[in-house]
Amino acid sequence: MFIRTNLPGSRRLDFLRNAAIRTGVYTGVCLSFVFTAWLVIANQVPFLERFAFERNIAAAAVLGFLAAVPVLRFLRWPGNLLASSMIAWVIFSLVYRMLCMIYHGLGNWHTTFQVFMEGAVVYMIFTTLSWIGAIIRRARAAEISHPKPQPRRRES
Repeated sequence: MFIRTNLPGSRRLDFLRNAAIRTGVYTGVCLSFVFTAWLVIANQVPFLERFAFERNIAAAAVLGFLAAVPVLRFLRWPGNLLASSMIAWVIFSLVYRMLCMIYHGLGNWHTTFQVFMEGAVVYMIFTTLSWIGAIIRRARAAEISHPKPQPRRRES
Protein backbone atom coordinates (compact mmCIF):
# COMPACT_ATOMS: atom_id res chain seq x y z
CA MET A 1 0.00 0.00 0.00
CA PHE A 2 1.36 3.39 -0.99
CA ILE A 3 0.91 6.19 1.52
CA ARG A 4 1.64 9.70 0.36
CA THR A 5 3.18 11.95 2.96
CA ASN A 6 3.26 15.69 2.69
CA LEU A 7 6.58 16.77 4.09
CA PRO A 8 7.10 20.39 5.11
CA GLY A 9 8.42 22.38 2.18
CA SER A 10 7.57 19.72 -0.38
CA ARG A 11 5.12 22.04 -2.15
CA ARG A 12 8.03 24.19 -3.29
CA LEU A 13 9.34 21.32 -5.41
CA ASP A 14 6.04 20.56 -7.20
CA PHE A 15 7.35 22.17 -10.38
CA LEU A 16 9.83 19.26 -10.71
CA ARG A 17 6.96 16.89 -11.48
CA ASN A 18 6.99 18.11 -15.06
CA ALA A 19 9.41 15.94 -17.05
CA ALA A 20 10.64 18.78 -19.27
CA ILE A 21 11.44 21.06 -16.33
CA ARG A 22 13.04 18.25 -14.34
CA THR A 23 15.21 17.19 -17.28
CA GLY A 24 16.22 20.78 -17.97
CA VAL A 25 17.19 21.45 -14.36
CA TYR A 26 19.15 18.21 -14.02
CA THR A 27 20.89 18.70 -17.36
CA GLY A 28 21.78 22.32 -16.56
CA VAL A 29 23.20 21.36 -13.17
CA CYS A 30 25.21 18.48 -14.66
CA LEU A 31 26.56 20.70 -17.47
CA SER A 32 27.56 23.27 -14.87
CA PHE A 33 29.32 20.74 -12.65
CA VAL A 34 31.26 19.22 -15.55
CA PHE A 35 32.29 22.62 -16.90
CA THR A 36 33.31 23.84 -13.44
CA ALA A 37 35.33 20.68 -12.83
CA TRP A 38 36.98 21.07 -16.25
CA LEU A 39 37.90 24.66 -15.47
CA VAL A 40 39.22 23.89 -11.99
CA ILE A 41 41.29 20.94 -13.22
CA ALA A 42 42.69 22.98 -16.11
CA ASN A 43 43.71 25.87 -13.85
CA GLN A 44 44.48 24.28 -10.49
CA VAL A 45 46.08 20.90 -11.26
CA PRO A 46 49.46 21.62 -12.90
CA PHE A 47 50.72 18.02 -13.09
CA LEU A 48 47.92 17.18 -15.56
CA GLU A 49 49.09 19.89 -17.98
CA ARG A 50 50.86 17.32 -20.17
CA PHE A 51 47.45 15.68 -20.76
CA ALA A 52 45.75 18.95 -21.71
CA PHE A 53 44.61 17.79 -25.15
CA GLU A 54 43.14 14.55 -23.82
CA ARG A 55 41.53 16.38 -20.90
CA ASN A 56 39.91 18.89 -23.22
CA ILE A 57 38.63 16.20 -25.61
CA ALA A 58 37.19 14.16 -22.73
CA ALA A 59 35.52 17.18 -21.13
CA ALA A 60 34.07 18.36 -24.45
CA ALA A 61 32.72 14.85 -25.12
CA VAL A 62 31.04 14.70 -21.71
CA LEU A 63 29.58 18.19 -22.19
CA GLY A 64 28.32 17.21 -25.65
CA PHE A 65 26.70 14.05 -24.30
CA LEU A 66 25.03 15.91 -21.45
CA ALA A 67 23.83 18.68 -23.77
CA ALA A 68 22.24 16.01 -25.98
CA VAL A 69 20.12 14.58 -23.15
CA PRO A 70 17.10 16.91 -23.73
CA VAL A 71 17.32 16.35 -27.48
CA LEU A 72 17.42 12.57 -27.14
CA ARG A 73 14.68 12.47 -24.50
CA PHE A 74 12.19 14.80 -26.20
CA LEU A 75 12.96 14.27 -29.86
CA ARG A 76 9.30 13.60 -30.67
CA TRP A 77 7.91 16.45 -28.53
CA PRO A 78 9.20 19.82 -29.76
CA GLY A 79 7.54 21.85 -26.99
CA ASN A 80 9.12 19.80 -24.23
CA LEU A 81 12.42 19.81 -26.10
CA LEU A 82 12.43 23.60 -26.29
CA ALA A 83 11.48 24.06 -22.63
CA SER A 84 13.94 21.49 -21.32
CA SER A 85 16.87 22.62 -23.41
CA MET A 86 16.37 26.32 -22.70
CA ILE A 87 16.11 25.71 -18.95
CA ALA A 88 19.32 23.66 -19.07
CA TRP A 89 21.16 26.26 -21.12
CA VAL A 90 20.01 29.18 -18.96
CA ILE A 91 21.33 27.41 -15.86
CA PHE A 92 24.61 26.67 -17.64
CA SER A 93 24.90 30.28 -18.84
CA LEU A 94 24.31 31.66 -15.35
CA VAL A 95 27.01 29.40 -13.92
CA TYR A 96 29.29 30.45 -16.79
CA ARG A 97 28.69 34.08 -15.78
CA MET A 98 29.64 33.31 -12.19
CA LEU A 99 32.78 31.51 -13.36
CA CYS A 100 33.69 34.56 -15.48
CA MET A 101 33.87 36.55 -12.25
CA ILE A 102 36.39 34.08 -10.82
CA TYR A 103 38.38 33.33 -13.98
CA HIS A 104 38.73 36.71 -15.68
CA GLY A 105 40.21 35.32 -18.91
CA LEU A 106 37.11 33.22 -19.48
CA GLY A 107 35.03 36.29 -20.27
CA ASN A 108 37.57 37.35 -22.88
CA TRP A 109 37.20 34.00 -24.65
CA HIS A 110 33.38 34.16 -24.94
CA THR A 111 30.95 36.45 -23.20
CA THR A 112 28.01 35.00 -21.32
CA PHE A 113 25.62 36.26 -23.97
CA GLN A 114 27.65 34.58 -26.72
CA VAL A 115 27.62 31.28 -24.83
CA PHE A 116 23.88 31.55 -24.28
CA MET A 117 23.17 32.41 -27.90
CA GLU A 118 25.37 29.62 -29.29
CA GLY A 119 23.58 27.02 -27.20
CA ALA A 120 20.15 28.51 -27.84
CA VAL A 121 20.66 28.52 -31.61
CA VAL A 122 21.80 24.89 -31.62
CA TYR A 123 18.85 23.83 -29.48
CA MET A 124 16.46 25.87 -31.66
CA ILE A 125 17.74 24.04 -34.74
CA PHE A 126 17.03 20.67 -33.08
CA THR A 127 13.62 21.91 -31.92
CA THR A 128 12.76 23.04 -35.44
CA LEU A 129 13.81 19.69 -36.90
CA SER A 130 11.74 17.95 -34.22
CA TRP A 131 8.75 20.13 -35.05
CA ILE A 132 9.06 19.37 -38.78
CA GLY A 133 9.31 15.67 -37.96
CA ALA A 134 6.16 15.90 -35.82
CA ILE A 135 4.28 17.58 -38.67
CA ILE A 136 5.39 14.86 -41.10
CA ARG A 137 4.35 12.11 -38.64
CA ARG A 138 0.92 13.69 -38.17
CA ALA A 139 0.40 14.08 -41.90
CA ARG A 140 1.35 10.45 -42.52
CA ALA A 141 -0.92 9.28 -39.70
CA ALA A 142 -3.83 11.27 -41.12
CA GLU A 143 -3.18 9.82 -44.58
CA ILE A 144 -3.11 6.27 -43.24
CA SER A 145 -6.27 6.70 -41.15
CA HIS A 146 -8.24 7.92 -44.21
CA PRO A 147 -7.78 5.30 -46.91
CA LYS A 148 -8.41 6.31 -50.48
CA PRO A 149 -11.69 5.06 -51.92
CA GLN A 150 -11.33 2.17 -54.33
CA PRO A 151 -12.56 2.80 -57.88
CA ARG A 152 -15.84 1.09 -58.73
CA ARG A 153 -15.80 -1.77 -61.11
CA ARG A 154 -17.99 -1.49 -64.13
CA GLU A 155 -20.54 -4.17 -64.44
CA SER A 156 -21.33 -5.16 -67.97
